[in-house]
Formats: sequence, structure tokens, C-alpha cells
Amino acid sequence: MERFVGIDVSKAALDVHVLPEGEAFQVARNASGIEELARRLAQYQPRVVALEATGGFETVVAAGLAAARLPVAVVNPAQVRAFAHALGRRAKTDLIDALVIARFAEAAKPEPRALADAQTQLLADLVTRRRQIIQMLTAERNRQKQASSRTARSCARLIVALERELADVDAEIDEAVRGSPVWRQSEDLLRSVPGVGRDAGWLTVRTRPSAAQPRFAPA
Repeated sequence: MERFVGIDVSKAALDVHVLPEGEAFQVARNASGIEELARRLAQYQPRVVALEATGGFETVVAAGLAAARLPVAVVNPAQVRAFAHALGRRAKTDLIDALVIARFAEAAKPEPRALADAQTQLLADLVTRRRQIIQMLTAERNRQKQASSRTARSCARLIVALERELADVDAEIDEAVRGSPVWRQSEDLLRSVPGVGRDAGWLTVRTRPSAAQPRFAPA
């Protein structure tokens, strides 16, 4: 049985829908949530795990799933919205979006492209380093709350340095994901969907993200 997974990504959470089972669940968009998601999805052995390019929130998710060797495709949100309109879906809720993304993956069937071992290892290393930095940041922020004024200033300096390092790692993750085979925004996957693609005579799809979208976003 072929399984297709749709993930709707927001700043705080990941809403997930699995077809054909119809299972829906949510995890936090943080290191532990992404690890839990990878474990759960590995049990399904999906043909493809699709998520929209949402301006940055998706890159660390895609990196974590690709590092776990799951078949990930980051797809064009304009194409998913057009597909949703073709289905008559106009409501905007996270759970509906996750279902629509899963149905889009089922209909368009983006072929997963395996990452080279070096790319997989790079993403795994970056995701691990990101988790370590966040753990250090959390520890320093907790110390700062209980510290004397002198120690609190030391904590503050370290927090600034760690935040700068986290931004650098996020930028590296963003670049690695966008340069990898999981990034599918430039493909018009709707061409192969009967009654929805350009052969239907009505659909125009924007294939590039808006220049106003941020490159990445922190957890």
C-alpha cells in the first residue's frame, strides 16, 4: 500500500495527515517534535512526505526528515492552493491544509529523490548542532534568571553569542535544503493531475517564492 503524508507547517506546530489511513496528528515544531515525527512516519514507510515552502519555517523540518532518510518533497504553495480550489476546498484551517497537502502528494506523486550520503550526513550534523545550541541557550537563559548581576551579565554575553551561532546554523540548514533534491518549488507538479493542470485551460501557477519571504525562521 502506497502512503502519502501532508504536513502543514506553522511557527509553533506541525499538523500531519496520512493517506490512505486518514490519520491526523500534531507535533511541536521543535527538535523533539521533529524527532518524534520522523519516528512515527518511518513506521508508515510513506512514498512521499510533502510540505509547503512557507517562507522559512519548513527548512528545519525538511532537514530533520531528510536526515532520517524519509522521502521528503518541499512543494510550491501556489500549486497546493490551486489544487485545493480544484477540489472545492476554501476553508483555511491547519488540519484541512494538512489533508489537502497529502491529497496533492497523492495526486501529483512527486518522485522522491534520494540525497547523496554526504548531503544526508550534512543535514544530520546541522540538525544535531542546532539542537545542541538550543539546549545551551535554554540552560543559559535559566541561569540568567537566578544569577547575581555580575553572573547575569556573563550569561547575557553568552546568550548573544549563541543566538548568533544559531542564526548561522539556521542559514546553513536553509541553504542545504534549498540546494538539495527535496526542494521541488520549481517543478510544476500539477501538469500530471487530470483536470487540474495547464491542460485544463484555466490554471496559472506561480513557481517562484515571493522575494518578500524570509530565507529562514528560528524555532
